[in-house]
Amino acid sequence: MLPARELLQKGIRLLTEAGITDAEVDARILLEEICHITRTDLLLRPTQEVEESQYLACIEKRLRHIPLQHILGKAPFMGHSFYVSDKVLVPRADTEILTELAINALPADGRVLDLCTGSGCILCSVLLAMEMATGEGIDISVEALEIAQKNLQQFPSLENRGKVYQSNLFENVESTFDVIVSNPPYICTDVIETLSPEVKDHDPRLALDGGVDGLDFYRSIIQQAGSYLKDGGQLLFEIGYDQGMAVSNLMTEKGFVEVTVIKDYAGLDRVVKGIWLK
Repeated sequence: MLPARELLQKGIRLLTEAGITDAEVDARILLEEICHITRTDLLLRPTQEVEESQYLACIEKRLRHIPLQHILGKAPFMGHSFYVSDKVLVPRADTEILTELAINALPADGRVLDLCTGSGCILCSVLLAMEMATGEGIDISVEALEIAQKNLQQFPSLENRGKVYQSNLFENVESTFDVIVSNPPYICTDVIETLSPEVKDHDPRLALDGGVDGLDFYRSIIQQAGSYLKDGGQLLFEIGYDQGMAVSNLMTEKGFVEVTVIKDYAGLDRVVKGIWLK
């Protein structure tokens, strides 16, 4: 047993010495989650003794660059907590912009399709915000769909409004939708090895690799999406910071109108959207 404050300082020191980004934040979150110690406890009862073995085991995982979210098995997104694993892309704050735009584009009782759903965080978040909407999430990965199904099931209000199933893009999709949203793999193949260990070694390669120029999935989705969109329906993509013009051109060439690039809070291109008219 060690005093909580002493254990926290030990965790911070170990992570800092290993060059872990946000060492102090990660050490504190792990302490709060693993030892059930709140920030108030640390302030008012810093000498309260806690069991250190499980905490230090988690610190050791973080030293190996296993993402914090994988260690905890969950990640925050759009005000909710979602199950994650090394079989799905960890939900990121930038993707909340895409999700908010999908919510704004969807009619009150509309239907949404989430392509490459991964953890299902986008699909769940859209349906939680739109109480009359329904939707589907598809992924080629069975392991990812197990996580997405688990996330759907944690929200009772989504029991009859959302479903996920295996499909290679539109292969098994039969309905039409008001909104199609996707955060597809978009990293250029030869760039993946330059990414942080947390991403290149622990996020599934299937969720990262967008082909030689990063645009493989955009091309495939754009070519087929019109057949699955209702008249006036919208297609929305998350994109890499340097892909706005390329994805916009692909959508315009296919016949999408009002194609628009939206920036994230850092001022970088983050989403491309367009409208499909029959």
